[in-house]
Amino acid sequence: MLASALLMIAILWLITIPLARAPDPIGNNAELFAQGTRVTVMLTLVSGLAGVVLGLLAALGKTSRLPPLRWIASFYIWVMRGTPLLVQVLAVYFALPELHPVLRLEEFTAACVALALNVGAYNAEAIRSGLQAVPKGQIEAAKALGLSKWHTFIDITFPQAFKIALPPLVNNVVALLKDSSLAFTIGVVELTNAGSQVKSTSFQAVPVFIATAVIYLVLTTVMTQFSDAVERRFDIEGKL
Repeated sequence: MLASALLMIAILWLITIPLARAPDPIGNNAELFAQGTRVTVMLTLVSGLAGVVLGLLAALGKTSRLPPLRWIASFYIWVMRGTPLLVQVLAVYFALPELHPVLRLEEFTAACVALALNVGAYNAEAIRSGLQAVPKGQIEAAKALGLSKWHTFIDITFPQAFKIALPPLVNNVVALLKDSSLAFTIGVVELTNAGSQVKSTSFQAVPVFIATAVIYLVLTTVMTQFSDAVERRFDIEGKL
């Protein structure tokens, strides 16, 4: 797990070196590709973490005994999963400011908000499935032992639910990394945007988009290895 995290940091820190050694138009635009890669990872991390929080809140809302919370959570999940992510990105950036000027967001922030809202809806279903998979007998046993609802959730329900939900959550993050390319549409200079800029100036689409695809493959591979390490860690702790 630590090795995967260090590998990702090393890639982001040193990516300019191998790119600079590549033939033109990659080599002479290495810094632009490197900066786009870093922005892509930042988009993924910020929106991914926010999406986990939103997903947890929506999952708790959808499983709540209070009808208003269930309705709000269900409506949020329905809208986010039922509309294209591209429409959501454009709506956050262009439509929200028309409702109120205070809702005008910078390009990077707007992209993070839209991506977090979208992935949060998918995370909600994964977390809800995890919560429902925890044996009810364990919750009843915790109540019989006098544990409060809060301690029951923190000590018993959530750890097991998170372990069950982890594989789909990881898949959502990997998909989010690729979906972050839609931030290109509102002017965020992430990896796809960087590649498009180089293609526009060099008129060499094949090497540019091969390089872009290879960078995405490296990032998704490292993220998948990191997630596998986290899953193994949970399995080991669960057996102790």
